[in-house]
Amino acid sequence: MMLIETDILVIGAGPAGSTAAKHAAEGGARVLLMDKKSEIGAPKRCAEGVSNGGLESLGIEKNPRWITKELDGVRLISPNRTDVWLTSDKIDLPEAGCILERKVFDKYMAMDAARAGAQIKIKTLATGMEKTDDGYLVSAESMGESFQIKAKIVIAADGPESRVARWGGLNTTAKPKDMESAAQFEMAGVEMENNNCIEFYFGSVAPGGYAWIFPKGDDIANVGLGILATKTDKTAYEHLLEFVASNPATENAQPVELNIGGDPVGGMPKKLVTDNLMVIGDAAGQVNPLTGGGIISGMTGGMIAGKVAAEAISEGDLSRKKLKKYEDECQEAIGKSINKYLKVKDYMLTLNDGELDSIAEAFQDIEFEKVSTTELVRKLVKVSPKALLKLGKLF
Repeated sequence: MMLIETDILVIGAGPAGSTAAKHAAEGGARVLLMDKKSEIGAPKRCAEGVSNGGLESLGIEKNPRWITKELDGVRLISPNRTDVWLTSDKIDLPEAGCILERKVFDKYMAMDAARAGAQIKIKTLATGMEKTDDGYLVSAESMGESFQIKAKIVIAADGPESRVARWGGLNTTAKPKDMESAAQFEMAGVEMENNNCIEFYFGSVAPGGYAWIFPKGDDIANVGLGILATKTDKTAYEHLLEFVASNPATENAQPVELNIGGDPVGGMPKKLVTDNLMVIGDAAGQVNPLTGGGIISGMTGGMIAGKVAAEAISEGDLSRKKLKKYEDECQEAIGKSINKYLKVKDYMLTLNDGELDSIAEAFQDIEFEKVSTTELVRKLVKVSPKALLKLGKLF
């Protein structure tokens, strides 16, 4: 059986995995990036929104090849259709951003990894993994051929419920109450009030989560929702069909693509590394628990992991103690923010449709100034005394 040897093996070529491979290769390590799909980036797994600041923090310059829409704001819609607009003419939007074409963006990130020196194997599935004295021996198959990969460090970037993490003895699987079920159409014929803004719909339209419409230019948009299975007897797809049929923006639109998947919204596990193994991206719960967005946070985790892994290879120290530097830096870079939004998400789950409506209605009379996201949440609570009683120790 053929044996391939490398310093670092990254399993999963999503944005997080490709970013890890790029930075590990730039650090001088021999890197192999593999993905089970024949086309990196397909099918897409999210609503495709990212912040401009997030891209800048990763050193990524925007490219019109993978940007479909620049955004100018957010529209928040309560259950009774009361809406609140947060647009650049009313408020400073530090998280303003754009909508990606993930099928192009993901490939571009993998290409960046290749340009940095990483080797890429597509249509390659990891089928097993065993510990050796100096790393891991990973069994894989591609196009009917079986082979093995010997790696000093394995980086698991294989998504929610990571098999690679489990093979390495790390339990990163999200609990049912922390795993959103998501369903999304890409649709044509969408009639938005302002197609420069993303829209979020809250309440029983998506129990335990929210629904969204993200414009992609012209009359095209990603229309989807995420739910917690513990909050409803219906599937995410059933809720999506109901949302599309009842929403004025989508009732006459037609789907051209359907995506279904899980989204871990319970925060990062405490343990993301062990000897010779690191876990990143969705596999590591590097997702904003409030919005479900994980592209930038996952790539940030990937960047840190790639740098730490290359450093570990250079120093010849592949122990958990050395790799824990990744855990510590991740906690500082994204962990604090994830924990903050986890508290906000838990608070939002306590609000019923009536309370959400009363908050939105009270917001109609507020003159927005340049305030931070946290200050906005504080204002939101103040205008609803009933909601305030539920706030507890959030702040």
